[in-house]
Amino acid sequence: MLKKDNLPLGILLGFITPILAFFLYYLVAVRPSNIEFTQFLGQLKGNYRLIPKLTSICLLLNGVVFYLYTRNRRDLTAKGIFLVTMLYAIAILLMKIIR
Repeated sequence: MLKKDNLPLGILLGFITPILAFFLYYLVAVRPSNIEFTQFLGQLKGNYRLIPKLTSICLLLNGVVFYLYTRNRRDLTAKGIFLVTMLYAIAILLMKIIR
């Protein structure tokens, strides 16, 4: 499935990769301080300034996946990943402007 070169796969990867990066961030950075996942989500809900920062960190993994697909000449999939990354970036900018 990951060897295909199509736009829907890139869009799907673009949405899923930051979610996986979020869980990875929780496991690596937050979990060692004995904070439960629900407590962490509660802290995010109460601190609106942290959400754009955390989203930006999670988008770094999208950059890695984008690089891997462009390196392997899977340009349509890379376009989908780039498209979703730009949508996330616009959402981050809007969150920063609104709050």
